[in-house]
Amino acid sequence: MSVNGVESVQVSLEKGLATVKFKPGNAVTLKQLQNAITKNGFTMKESKLVVAGKMIQEGGNSKLQISGSNEVVTLIAETTGTALPGIGSEVVVEGTIPESAKGKLPDAIRYRGLTVEKP
Repeated sequence: MSVNGVESVQVSLEKGLATVKFKPGNAVTLKQLQNAITKNGFTMKESKLVVAGKMIQEGGNSKLQISGSNEVVTLIAETTGTALPGIGSEVVVEGTIPESAKGKLPDAIRYRGLTVEKP
């Protein structure tokens, strides 16, 4: 199964690792990616990612609305004392998506780097 917006995929069965590179401006959702991985006989494990989006307010919490897909995820700092930028800020986040329970989509990113994009 192919996912529109994926530029390349490299798989190492020895390492149990797949590296997925997306085309700039893609609109791939986590659900599409998880479905493709499952249909190919694999399980989506903890994954490293770099993603752009906008800080929004949802349910009284600051969250990230991922650019292109408009998916919303919670941001969890890997280190304490890391403040999130204000609502409406465009950001690039580097972190990991934890492995989710079977049949569930990831809903959080543990971030180690967050850069506010200049307007």
